[in-house]
Amino acid sequence: MGRKSRKKSHAQKSTRDAFKADSSSQESESKTTNLNRRWAVPGVCVFLAIITFAVFGQTAHYDFVNFDDNLYVYKNPNVTLGITSSGVASVFSFRATDNWVPLTTISHMVDCQVYGLNAGEHHLTNVLLQATTAILLFLVLHRMTAALWRSAFVAAVFAVHPLRAESVAWVSERKDVLCGIFFMLTLWGYIGYARNSKSLIRYLAALFFAILALMSKPVAVTLPFVLLLLDYWPLNRFNVVTIHRLVIEKIPFLALSIGSSILTVLAEKQAIASLNVPIHLRVENALVSSVTYIKELFFPANLVALYPYPIHGLPSLEVCGAFIFLTAISLAVLYWRRKYPYLLVGWFWYLVMLAPVIGLMQVGQQAHADRHTYLSEIGLCLLLTWLTGDLSLHLRHRVWALSGMSIIILTALVLTTYVQVSYWKNSRTLWEHALSCTSNNTMAYYNLGEDLREEGNLSDAIADFRQANEFDPNNAEVHYDLGLALSEMGDVSEAITNYERALQIDPNFAEAQNNLGNALFQNGNIDDAMVHYQKALLINPDSPEALNGLAWALAINPRASQRNGYKAVELAQRANQLTRGENPGILSALAAAYAENGQFAEAVNTAQSALQLAQAQSNTALADNIRSQLKLYQAGLPYHLQ
Repeated sequence: MGRKSRKKSHAQKSTRDAFKADSSSQESESKTTNLNRRWAVPGVCVFLAIITFAVFGQTAHYDFVNFDDNLYVYKNPNVTLGITSSGVASVFSFRATDNWVPLTTISHMVDCQVYGLNAGEHHLTNVLLQATTAILLFLVLHRMTAALWRSAFVAAVFAVHPLRAESVAWVSERKDVLCGIFFMLTLWGYIGYARNSKSLIRYLAALFFAILALMSKPVAVTLPFVLLLLDYWPLNRFNVVTIHRLVIEKIPFLALSIGSSILTVLAEKQAIASLNVPIHLRVENALVSSVTYIKELFFPANLVALYPYPIHGLPSLEVCGAFIFLTAISLAVLYWRRKYPYLLVGWFWYLVMLAPVIGLMQVGQQAHADRHTYLSEIGLCLLLTWLTGDLSLHLRHRVWALSGMSIIILTALVLTTYVQVSYWKNSRTLWEHALSCTSNNTMAYYNLGEDLREEGNLSDAIADFRQANEFDPNNAEVHYDLGLALSEMGDVSEAITNYERALQIDPNFAEAQNNLGNALFQNGNIDDAMVHYQKALLINPDSPEALNGLAWALAINPRASQRNGYKAVELAQRANQLTRGENPGILSALAAAYAENGQFAEAVNTAQSALQLAQAQSNTALADNIRSQLKLYQAGLPYHLQ
């Protein structure tokens, strides 16, 4: 019994000695400074907050962008209403979006509850989360290594590197900054457990924060492997704990990761299936992208929101070069792992954290994305910072040299990132910058065209849609939006052609079915229009637009045999419920349906409500139409097309 106790005591002493030795070797520079460390830690935290807000605070005056912000925030009815029971329930399903990130979606709901759709305040939430993550990263590194200034430098680079612009300045990428907080809290809890393995509550706290990280963004599936790397260095648990036990400790984390992976695949299966990129091309792109991210760490130039996928392949020399480079680095860190253990940890932190987003399971149309470096490149920064510190141990005027270099690097990053963030001001600046830095960028042309169309600049929008079509003639969304712009320009025939092409590419494109119905209706082909409204409703039974279109067709059809007032009322009432009685066009259809069904009192009241709404919205053309229809209802007559 006594022998066992002495052995346990010796193991605990070895762990403490390992921490002390690591702290001594990695923070020898602390002996040359007289700064009171008690104030240094909060001082670094304040500094990190200041530089984060200095760089990203400008986003308080920015708009949403038409790059997923519409899908996840300002056009998502489950989100815009704030916190509701039905909205919260919906985030745990797989119907709303192509991502299963319930905690992130709830955070958007909270923003809408508090701020409404004031985009600037949504942006500031991201900035606050980024500052918090940077501070937590510093505290985690300092707690593990006791290396104050090295930890501070890594956290500062993380806070303001230009590659962070996408994650922070893009409201929809709330996923990164929220996941980052819980990722760091998971590490914090695990460090406490690693230093006192009897503390079950610390282990459970780490598991709890891991769950929250996974519910923010599934990139946290890498946590079990990252924890094992930290066991090697700087926690040095490989010296005192068996590998068998270290692996067993990670099983609950691994189970969570597997569960999250399954949920993610279920949520994203449609997006994955729609791309159909050959596996050899995915592997080639993954190799090249892994090197590209390293290059962008040092030279963050020409960063854009979306890099076109090399669908026609990559040069063989570039792919082979990337493979050789990655292999050489991996062999080097393995060779030097005993002398510089942080090389192995930093390098494999980078590779492991990059694995879920490197594109082997391709989701999205990007070749690579700045946001994918959010947590992964912490490993590279750690590796480079610790290596620089150790290699400069015998340098004359070491403290001054390292301090000066750090100031120069951080100043350059702050200035560069400030400019990079400015491109996220609105959709126009975002996509014009993308087009200035890339070529053959289908989605940049498409999104710029969409922004121009919504502003009413139809001729320029059509030109951009046509450019997008030249690069990708099989993109259903491009044909669809081109059809919208042409229809608004009055070219209904060509609009019909583009809607039909969109449906050839994607027959389940509900909006294209509905708008083809509208265009056919506008051309007087009401019977065919009804067919497409019905197809749209088969795809999406809760489409207010399709319900409205079919209600109009059944209420005002010039052929009596095709009219059905009772059914028209049923459809229009459903559309009105879905839009909460706030759409004057739908109210107008409901009035026409009531009139066709002989309910003229209801028709008059509904038409008057529609007229008030149209006037309040300054929709003069619609208001004039409603007035003429209202006169018929007041005379006891239905409204029919001639």
